[in-house]
Amino acid sequence: MNKEELKNVIPHRNSMLLIDEASKTSENTCEGKKYITGDEWFLDGHFPGNPVVPGVILCEMMAQASAVIIAEKSAVSIPYFTGIEKAKFKNKVLPGDTFEIKCELTRNRGMFYFIKGKGYVDGKLCVSAEFSFALIERV
Repeated sequence: MNKEELKNVIPHRNSMLLIDEASKTSENTCEGKKYITGDEWFLDGHFPGNPVVPGVILCEMMAQASAVIIAEKSAVSIPYFTGIEKAKFKNKVLPGDTFEIKCELTRNRGMFYFIKGKGYVDGKLCVSAEFSFALIERV
C-alpha cells in the first residue's frame, strides 16, 4: 500500500501519516517503510544540529504499519491505538535512513488486537515494542 491506499485503512493525514508504504506479507504479518529525508517536522527540535528520530515517533510508525494486518476490518471500523508495552530502543534512526518495519499479530480478543513490532535500519534492530488496538465502529 502506498500513502493514498493507507488512508483507507488508518485515519491519519498530512503530517501525521508517518509511513511511506506498507504491505501485508501473510495473514498475521506485515512490513512497512519510512524514508527519513531530514525534512520531517519531528526532526526540527530533536535535536538541533544532531537530528534523531524520536522514539515515540518510531513507535507510531510501527503502529501505523501494523494497521494493515487488520485492514479488511477497517472498512467498517477504525483501529485506535490502545496500548504500548515493552518498548526498547537499541539504535538511532537518522536522516538518510530507511526505517524498515516488521509486525506480527500475536492474538485477537474480540475487538482488541495485539501486535509485536520491530524496526530496523540496514538490518540492524533499532526499536521493538508490543502494541494493542481496539477496532471502533466508524460513525
